[in-house]
Amino acid sequence: MQIVWRALATGLFISYLPALIIPFKKNTGAGFLGTLWGIPLVLVMPKDAMLYAVCMLIFWVVSVVVCKQVKFANFTGHDNPKIVIDEIAGYITAMAFLPRTWPYLVAAFVLFRTFDTLKPWLVKTFDRMENAFGVVFDDVAAGLMANIVIQIFIICMGKI
Repeated sequence: MQIVWRALATGLFISYLPALIIPFKKNTGAGFLGTLWGIPLVLVMPKDAMLYAVCMLIFWVVSVVVCKQVKFANFTGHDNPKIVIDEIAGYITAMAFLPRTWPYLVAAFVLFRTFDTLKPWLVKTFDRMENAFGVVFDDVAAGLMANIVIQIFIICMGKI
């Protein structure tokens, strides 16, 4: 069962890919690749806003459970870079209630990665939590911030 938890946590082992390509680099880009997994997931999520929200909430819960399980499986470190299910949860949050067109997919991707990397106030608050909830919800908070920025842009400027 541990292999299943690890497969889910690592985006079907995608987070191991950068380390195989560039083994000496500290930041391997696993978070970037994990976020990329979010794109096809968003594209297959329900188009109905309420169903999307329900699926997103379920994904958050599953992500916390998966992170908790892999922490017990000796996946060391508070927010191990090999764990990318949290990036996927953050990206689907960034895309909530937005059109699924390439400009929005890219804008959400860039803003989410920016907030996840810079860790502004709310993101940092969750990042400091030493548990599975914190591992997931720092990314959810980054996704929420990205979504809010895009929603404000839409209100002020119209569609992207």
